[in-house]
Amino acid sequence: MRKKIVAGNWKMNKTIDEAQLFIDDFKSKLDHSFSQITIIVGVPHTHVHMASSQLPSQINVSAQDCSSHERGAYTGEVSASMLSSAGASYVILGHSERRTYHAESNQIISEKVIRCIEQSLNVIFCCGEHLDQRIANNHFDAVRQQMIEGLFHLSAEQLQSVEIAYEPVWAIGTGKTATSEQAQEMHHYIRSIIASKYGEDTAQSLSIIYGGSCKPSNAKELFSKQDVDGGLIGGASLNTSDFINIIESAR
Repeated sequence: MRKKIVAGNWKMNKTIDEAQLFIDDFKSKLDHSFSQITIIVGVPHTHVHMASSQLPSQINVSAQDCSSHERGAYTGEVSASMLSSAGASYVILGHSERRTYHAESNQIISEKVIRCIEQSLNVIFCCGEHLDQRIANNHFDAVRQQMIEGLFHLSAEQLQSVEIAYEPVWAIGTGKTATSEQAQEMHHYIRSIIASKYGEDTAQSLSIIYGGSCKPSNAKELFSKQDVDGGLIGGASLNTSDFINIIESAR
């Protein structure tokens, strides 16, 4: 049975003091019956150690990126080993904002994936199409290329450390959301790509989550689809009540 996953991505939000308020409130509201759901909080690098030391053990802390280098003279970069030592257990890689604003290629992302796996970190690998690609009916090809170039260098064993987040770029921060049918269609396609390389058993064991303006009002419908195993939550993860409502939708 595949894991149900709800992962928050704070992006560049919350000071240390604001993060502390969130953590205190989140702990007070969290219901221990969520134990069957993998809950992840993706925080800025500066918050990883604090979050990992203060959140309950069943909450996983994720960084939002890491360097493709192991160590060295790379001013401003943060390595996978640094994140692991700070308490992170996940790293979000290939997010559309990294691909767009920082020109991250599939090759760079593939190197980051390896750095994380070398440090026993789990990866949330993001993939998804832009609006023009969907309009041109090239959305399947775009996602397939990201998958092949970003992940297919891994062995089947290494792939066990990866969860996939499908994020239609046109639905991130725009208020637009893919319909549950569109999400299911792409998640099913992603699973078929994995099956073509690694076999049906591996494909069926891999969790694929949806990231694209997922909120309390639409989470339950999205998560009800056969191949949608949870969500990568942006803005709604900044509010404890909204985030917990979404977690409840994954039960």
